[in-house]
Amino acid sequence: MEVMATERTRKRGKVIDAIRADVLSGVWPPGSRVPPGELAERYETSTTVIREALTRLAGENFLTIEPNRGFFVPALTDGGMRDITDTRCLIEGRALELAIERGGLDWEGELIAAHHLLARTPRRTEDDPSHTTDEWLTAHRAFHEKLIEACGVPALRDFARQLSNATELFRRWSAPDPNARARDVEKEHRDILEAVLARDAETAVELLKAHYQRTSDIVLHRAHLEDASHEVGEAPEA
Repeated sequence: MEVMATERTRKRGKVIDAIRADVLSGVWPPGSRVPPGELAERYETSTTVIREALTRLAGENFLTIEPNRGFFVPALTDGGMRDITDTRCLIEGRALELAIERGGLDWEGELIAAHHLLARTPRRTEDDPSHTTDEWLTAHRAFHEKLIEACGVPALRDFARQLSNATELFRRWSAPDPNARARDVEKEHRDILEAVLARDAETAVELLKAHYQRTSDIVLHRAHLEDASHEVGEAPEA
């Protein structure tokens, strides 16, 4: 009995990881319904396992549940994206100020190492130039978390992580946007690091805010392009 329960938990974990990866890769774009029956066929498992996985992801705010309609990928709205960005700038800006004030040499060394790994990790590949690599996304998250690690306020760090999670889907979904591909994000990270090491909190915070605002602008630009293409596609023939 215990072996069966363990196997079911393992299978559900694999399905959760698979659904999360497919949503992040754009199989179901923001605002779309995630049908349990289709997922059961896709992942070769039962609808019971699928519904358990979807409920778990909804509990993590990765998906949403609409009564009598089912599970959906969170929708992207101009106001929602801007609100999240403004809140990130406020929360992480304050956390970065405190980190610069309180962080020691060990933190500086770890931050330099995190940036070195990020700078040496390919953001895109020749095989898939339209999307950012998983390795780069992992290094990117580690660098941003290390930036504010020394703030000494766990609540700020936890809230920052939640806000980052809330935008991860939209950041990945917008990766094919030409503005994202042309962006010199490496210089943005380098400039932030240099300001932090110089203990110039005002400049570092302004650079971090500009960094997040550029991401928000690109995400919304991508969303507007998608909306425009759908309107053209749905227009009646002349």
